[in-house]
Amino acid sequence: MTERVQQVWFLTGSQGLYGPETLDQVAAQSRAIADQLNASAELPLDVVWQPVLTDSEAIHRQILAANSDPDCVGVIAWMHTFSPAKMWITGLDALQVPLLHLHTQANVDLPWAEIDMDFMNLNQAAHGDREFGYIQTRLAVPRKTVAGHVSDPRVRQRIGAWQRAARGVAALRSLRLVRFGDNMRDVAVTEGDKVEAQLRFGVSVNTYGVNDLVAVVDQVADTEIDSLITEYVDTYELTPELAPGGDRHDALRYGARIEAGLRAFLTDGGYGAFTTNFEDLGGLLQLPGLAVQRLMAAGYGFGGEGDWKTSMMLHTVKAIGAGQPGGTSFMEDYTYHLAPGSEKILGAHMLEVCPTIAEARPRIEIHPLGIGNRSDPVRLVFDAAQGPATVLGICDLGDRFRLVLNEVDVVPPDQPLPNLPVARAVWQPKPDFQTSTECWLAAGGPHHTVLSTAVGTEELEDFARIAGVELAIIDAATTRRGFANELRWNQAAHRLGL
Repeated sequence: MTERVQQVWFLTGSQGLYGPETLDQVAAQSRAIADQLNASAELPLDVVWQPVLTDSEAIHRQILAANSDPDCVGVIAWMHTFSPAKMWITGLDALQVPLLHLHTQANVDLPWAEIDMDFMNLNQAAHGDREFGYIQTRLAVPRKTVAGHVSDPRVRQRIGAWQRAARGVAALRSLRLVRFGDNMRDVAVTEGDKVEAQLRFGVSVNTYGVNDLVAVVDQVADTEIDSLITEYVDTYELTPELAPGGDRHDALRYGARIEAGLRAFLTDGGYGAFTTNFEDLGGLLQLPGLAVQRLMAAGYGFGGEGDWKTSMMLHTVKAIGAGQPGGTSFMEDYTYHLAPGSEKILGAHMLEVCPTIAEARPRIEIHPLGIGNRSDPVRLVFDAAQGPATVLGICDLGDRFRLVLNEVDVVPPDQPLPNLPVARAVWQPKPDFQTSTECWLAAGGPHHTVLSTAVGTEELEDFARIAGVELAIIDAATTRRGFANELRWNQAAHRLGL
């Protein structure tokens, strides 16, 4: 079976008024623009040039083809000449894939002394794209608009951000998520409307009993466990007691058994994300720790305590950030350092933090866990790498989903943490601790989040626009008053159907 390759299509608008010679020039120049984009390191997906569009029927056919092609995750549109926008109404009304309006032109500099009317008739994107912009606004078509020449790295970076967001939306729309057990009892924010989630995002969320997983875990062959143990030894540091021949090596082998069984269950079911719950472990002898961490590193979404909404967002953000430097992990705000002027947030979880955000080689350790009433679980322990990051949460407000985003800087802990036996991240939120946390709480942001050093605000803005979901951003420019007003405006816009 041939593996599908995701791509975006490049659509060029013109019309027959200028004659075949001009249209041949339009085709050559638009193909050259697509080639420049494909030669760029900033774009993660191929740009596939399509023939120049000059009438309503051709536009409609091309849009329907984009909608139905499983490889096409979005379209880029450019009006090279003047493409009367009424030609685009039927096509734009049918559009179901993400749209980027590229406002560019073939040349960077104007050849001032050589400009004649032939040049003006050919190179009038400044004219044609305004016509196209109007009809998109008139039809309320969601899109991203990027202006500038494609030789400008800033332009290519913004197109690349949109491509990654479109890739994330495609991953979410085809996502199947399995919950092992239910949500943690009496917790509010991890609940949500699964039917609305499938309608809005396309994700299918279903539940299996934990012992359905246990049956697979128990059937894992010793040879599979041996292979994973070899991989662990090669990839991580191990405490002596867990190393082959160590007093507690059997605990590591059981952790490997969980990983192999869980991976097989997810693979066989076509699942890209999952949840666990320490209150519902069935016949599992350990709370899955190491297994969850390694599966997250492989791109799977995860949410603790049955938090399927965070699990689906983790999978999505990982898809958006694939190939980018940095990593993405399940996270939880755990406790604060409240020294005035140097406030910090210490994030962690019981066991499940993804090693893609690790600063150095993680270490496999084993420690008691007072939650779950099982044997001591194995887990990877590390500090998160420093640098700018985003923290993203999703909540169900009853009438809609809301994403809350905070820009942060991951920093080193003030002192070593020798007695904290879990992976962790320390960060300083923007614009400051008080404003950030008060705005997060006002927005109803959850305590489970996605921390990413690979995905920035622009990609997540693009994702929210494409997915049609509210996004509240807390960044260096945020004020309490402005953020409160933004939430009010968002509520009004939602009720008005805007």
